[in-house]
Amino acid sequence: MNISIGIGYDIHKLVKGRKLFLGGVEIPYESGLLGHSDADVILHSVCDALLGAAGMDDIGVQFPNSDKNLRNISSLILLERTFKTITEHNFKVLNIDCAVIAQEPKIGPHKKEMIKAISKILKTNKINIKATTNEGLGLIGKKQGIACFATVLLKK
Repeated sequence: MNISIGIGYDIHKLVKGRKLFLGGVEIPYESGLLGHSDADVILHSVCDALLGAAGMDDIGVQFPNSDKNLRNISSLILLERTFKTITEHNFKVLNIDCAVIAQEPKIGPHKKEMIKAISKILKTNKINIKATTNEGLGLIGKKQGIACFATVLLKK
């Protein structure tokens, strides 16, 4: 069996006047993440982990922020395109594990819906999303941003 592991990381700044999307789900909150797309750090880190495990260029190369067609695009579409790319190279997703770092909002109440949105695209129910705070430290601890690490296990 040919298996490979990938890791992804993303961080975006929180700003007023934007909707907050995490794991493909709109989360009610006073701020949203700033980015060229919807800035969904969970889906961006998952895309990077998938691409890395498949030995492909990262999300910034695949979906550059210089592409005007990607402006404000849903990261669910980026995940669909990433999944299509890796499956065309005969990869199957075995497992995904995410660690979201956010002082606010609380992630727990939205985890099931996030996992459902991701598993629908990736055709697996082996998805885990965990959350932690930054204990008030740094820009995440000061509620100025949200980050996410993701690991992926693929089989070819």
